[in-house]
Order: sequence, then structure tokens, then C-alpha cells
Amino acid sequence: MTTKALSHLRRMRGGSQSCLMRCEDGHAYVVKFQNNPQSPRVLANEWLATKIGASLGLPVPPCAVIDVGRDLIERTEDLKIDFGSHQQPCTPGLQFGSRLVGGLMPGLATDYLPTESLQQVVNLDEFAGCLVFDKWTCNQDGRQAVFHKKQRERQYRAAFIDQGFCFNADDWKLVDAPLKGVYARNAAYRNVTGWHDFEPWLTRVEEFQGDRIWDIASSIPQEWYNNDRQSLECLVEQLSRRRLLIRELIIQFRESSRDPFPNWGASKESQ
Repeated sequence: MTTKALSHLRRMRGGSQSCLMRCEDGHAYVVKFQNNPQSPRVLANEWLATKIGASLGLPVPPCAVIDVGRDLIERTEDLKIDFGSHQQPCTPGLQFGSRLVGGLMPGLATDYLPTESLQQVVNLDEFAGCLVFDKWTCNQDGRQAVFHKKQRERQYRAAFIDQGFCFNADDWKLVDAPLKGVYARNAAYRNVTGWHDFEPWLTRVEEFQGDRIWDIASSIPQEWYNNDRQSLECLVEQLSRRRLLIRELIIQFRESSRDPFPNWGASKESQ
């Protein structure tokens, strides 16, 4: 899906220097540009990982290819990338967009909840599913989440955002570490008591065929990976091979100094 950017709303936080933009389809998107300071591959990562996450049934925001015209960039002062010693205009053309979680209505989304509220998140169990996803995709960043609700709702729901550092960021050589790609607070994993809590996502990953990964990868705009098809094919092959490594990677996290699953082995009734 491609939609045209109509206006710039504001700059966003983060190293990729993304911008919030209103687009032709009526939605607001967090847009990452090809010439962001991290790498154009960050856009490819976002597309591939977000589409895979959605295929696994995880709550990731819808994404789109955003066509940002040269005229919009030229007339918008904030559409620049800061490289410290100098600035340059954002590159026109096809960019990655992640639909803004919660929409533009203030007060309906937050990236932080106190522990008591975090433990009441409606889909807290899906953090275990996202751990499966992050270990499979070799996410080198901490797991990012936004919590959102509708008006008059009391409890929040988590959405998993910012997949740019999956696949080891711009490196695409998948090197694992136990504390990479995990949420910063153990409260998100409080309900995990055993392997059953990683289902159905663990089985879905183990059964995820390489041709499905390639179908997604082949839809990535070529300029997001410098037309290096060989490297993209190598990444797809690595992902396909890793499907059966996820259990061992989760065990390494479980046995780490974080002690993330203190209720491992306990029955649900005893909690």
C-alpha cells in the first residue's frame, strides 16, 4: 500500500529523526526517511518485521509506503535531517510509515505506564509473543511499546512499535545476545509460567515458511536496501534457518541475570 503525504505535523523523538505526517488515506503516520542517520535499511527492517509481526498475529500498527513529494519538503522547514555538523533536506520519494497508535486525539496513548497499570494491560500476555518475534528477528533494540485505549475505556492495550533495529539494524548479520530485544520491565512477563505461554506465536514462527518471508521481502522498495538483492536474499535465508532456534534463545534470556520469569513452573491457579 502506498499513500501520499499531505502535510507535516511534528518531529518525533528517536535516532531515526522520524516525522509525524498526515496522509492522503486520512491517517497520520510516523514516517522514517531514506536518508535518516541510521541507515536506509532501517526502512526495509521496519517493513519486513512489521509485516511478519502482523502475520504472526501480534498487535503492530499498520504500515504503508509513504510518497513524500519534493514540493512538500521544500516548503516545510522541519523536513530536514540533522547530522550534527550540518543539515540536509529529507530525501523525496518513497518512505516508511507506521500508523500513529491511538490517532491524533490527545491522552489516548502513552509509552509509559506505572507497574500497577502495566500489569492491568488487556493484552499483557502478548509480550511473550513479541519476545518470540524479537528473538527470531534478532532485534538489537529494547522492545518498544505504546499503550492506547479508546475514550471511556479504563484499561490500556499494548501495540508494539519501532522494528528498525530488527535483523541487527543495518548489519543484517544476525548475532544474538540474551538481553537484546526484550522489554525493559519484568512486569510485562509476570504471567509467563512455561512454554505454553509463548503459544500460539512460537508454533507460528516454527511453521513460518521461507517463501512467506520472501513474499514480504520482495515488496520492499529497492531503494531502501540500495538495490542489494543478494544481501536481502541472504537475510531471508538466515531468518528461515533461525525458526528452530527460538526456544534456545528464550532459555538464554530466562537464565540471564534479569530473571524475567519468576513464576516459571507455577500453575495459573496459584497466582
